[in-house]
Amino acid sequence: MKKKKIVFSVLGVLILAAGFIAFKFFGSAVSTSNGEFLYVKTGAGYNDVKNELIDKKFLRSETWLNLTSKILGYKTIKPGRYKVKKGMSVFNLVRMLRNGTQTPVNFVITKLRTRENLAAKAGNLFECDSLEMIRFLNHPDSLKSYGLDTNTVMAVAMPYTYTLNWNTTPGKLFQKMYTAYKIFWTAERKAKADSLKLTPLQVSTLASIIEEETNKKADKYNIASTYLNRIRLGMPLQADPTVKFAMKDFGLRRVLLVHLQTVSPYNTYLNKGLPPGPICTPSVETIESVLDAPATDYLYFVASSNFDGSSVFASSYTEHLKYAREYQQALNKKDSARKASK
Repeated sequence: MKKKKIVFSVLGVLILAAGFIAFKFFGSAVSTSNGEFLYVKTGAGYNDVKNELIDKKFLRSETWLNLTSKILGYKTIKPGRYKVKKGMSVFNLVRMLRNGTQTPVNFVITKLRTRENLAAKAGNLFECDSLEMIRFLNHPDSLKSYGLDTNTVMAVAMPYTYTLNWNTTPGKLFQKMYTAYKIFWTAERKAKADSLKLTPLQVSTLASIIEEETNKKADKYNIASTYLNRIRLGMPLQADPTVKFAMKDFGLRRVLLVHLQTVSPYNTYLNKGLPPGPICTPSVETIESVLDAPATDYLYFVASSNFDGSSVFASSYTEHLKYAREYQQALNKKDSARKASK
């Protein structure tokens, strides 16, 4: 009877011990807020990961982390962005790190104007910093194999959401964008561009100007037609957004005569034809407005005096001057009213 009691006592202790160990391995261990991330940098060692987990208070102690890492054979450190969930067990945490099961980053491009803008955005989201990214975008050898240069490179930055790992390199990020760009330019779209006597890069460049001219979908097609007519006749585009880009003054409200003298290949008042590359990343809708531009005889357009964001189109310069005066008069009246209200 006494032996049975001893046996039961030993079993009880063993069960409690097993339960305690199981709890430490598989029970709730992470006490941080839900949805925080552990960033493991390229070249980091085990101690770096351990110290980060403790310093960020993901774990209270390294004891069970060390033991679990030994049992699971966590030796090779895989860099990445790992989502640490509240209540996660040490076992699941170590297994995630060992397997390199990181949470990817969504890199969303809407409208960007310069290579520096693209580099800064990448530097804020990925392990590579903005300096590494701009070096890639500015390096002729990086771009030559893609048939691009520093002027045309931004055409590849299509307005999509790109899903990549946090520790991706500038080269892999660019390759992801370039692949999406190539997929976009189907045989049908290339044929449309060819019918306009434009390359896909030139279509993107023209679309970027239109993107900066208006947000009105209906007007985009007529603006595209107007610019295509000007290109066909050898007239300068005289697009104000290209002057702003040349000056790198994107907040400029009114383009004056002095601004039109800015010396730059992007200034379409001083240079005929298209500028050497896009002045922003145009939307798919705007690219389509170029490819599907209607046949018109428009050569001019000006903002509507109604200030509703629309444009008024004209085929003759005389007609255009009439609309331009109406807009200028309305603008002056609006400015006077604003000053009087102060």
